[in-house]
Amino acid sequence: MIYNLAIYIYVSAVRLAALFSKKVSKMVKGEQEAFTVLKQKIDPQAKYIWFHAASLGEFEQGRPLIELIRKRFPQYRILQTFFSPSGYEVRKDYKGADVVCYLPLDTPRNVRRFIDAAHPCMAFFIKYEFWRNYLHTLCCRGIPVYSVCSIFRPQQVFFRWYGASYRNVLKCFAHLFVQNEESVRLLEKIGVKNTTIVGDTRFDRVLEICREAKELPLVAAFKGDNHQTLVAGSSWAPDEDIFIPYFNAHPGMKLIIAPHVIDESHLLEIEGKLKRPAVRYTQAKEADVQQADCLIIDCFGLLSSIYRYGEMAYIGGGFGVSIHNTLEAAVYGVPVFFGPNNYKFREAQGLKACGGGLEIQNETDFQRLMDRLLSDTAYLSTSGKAAGDYVKNNAGALDKIMETVKF
Repeated sequence: MIYNLAIYIYVSAVRLAALFSKKVSKMVKGEQEAFTVLKQKIDPQAKYIWFHAASLGEFEQGRPLIELIRKRFPQYRILQTFFSPSGYEVRKDYKGADVVCYLPLDTPRNVRRFIDAAHPCMAFFIKYEFWRNYLHTLCCRGIPVYSVCSIFRPQQVFFRWYGASYRNVLKCFAHLFVQNEESVRLLEKIGVKNTTIVGDTRFDRVLEICREAKELPLVAAFKGDNHQTLVAGSSWAPDEDIFIPYFNAHPGMKLIIAPHVIDESHLLEIEGKLKRPAVRYTQAKEADVQQADCLIIDCFGLLSSIYRYGEMAYIGGGFGVSIHNTLEAAVYGVPVFFGPNNYKFREAQGLKACGGGLEIQNETDFQRLMDRLLSDTAYLSTSGKAAGDYVKNNAGALDKIMETVKF
């Protein structure tokens, strides 16, 4: 009753916030339309496996599992749901799923309607998704639900004195595939023992992306025979204030920037900071890129393939809310720079520990480490190898999951 009361209060708050926020408004509208989507697209005779991810990052963790299931068990169809517009708006046309929609909020009525309409034969909730009513209803109906890539910490409600009643939600999972040993120990203390340490499926995902990386002739022509190319991915203004001045002062370097926000004002801001010839990817021809020292990627969908053209990578976001995907760069065996806001990311901590990740606090740190990488080829090679080996050594989550789940 307390949980449901909290959910109804939350629903009211979300609807109020939707009046003032376009993002929240999209979410509310999408949740309301979800039942229509299910009615139009769900085949009552088909068997659906349901994947739920809050946002884009969690989706990328579930994606390798979706695609492996589709390959091995084509008799199943896939339902993919999102909570956040940042996931849904980017992946609403994802071809790996048969149906993609928002997940209605966790009220008892919404849950009954949704599960009745979707009639999944099993479900996978990615990382931090612990919606009590959905999990309880799935469990009561005998529909196995699995937690994938979850991480548990002592600060979570399950392990607090006031969270005793909410712990039972974890017993609704048929199995929990967790990322580390600490999660197993915490769960065992509250009587949850159906766990397996699998790590993070994103390691498997980036290895697959690496194997399928696109050849990009324009980027290859830009790089030429340069061996001091820095690829800066998902950068923000505070990141650019660190690596652009260094680039300006080092004529032997080349720079590829793929900013996180691609709008005209940000692109003009980047161009204003550059003191060396630059060209935008969408406006360039081969002759143009051969005359440029900086290539600005002003489109989406290329970054994971572009990292292969660098000797070093810089991952943005570490001077803001949080860093972006470090593994997409590390998989190519290059040292990876990132800012200080990375402590919540296990993969960043792992890269730092093995020497493949280079944390910087300021521009001085970046200058010092870049000077060493550019002057010491042995250090550059060792750091890059450490990053690549870290990814390879932590892959294998998919195989462990597939060995446990009964399809």
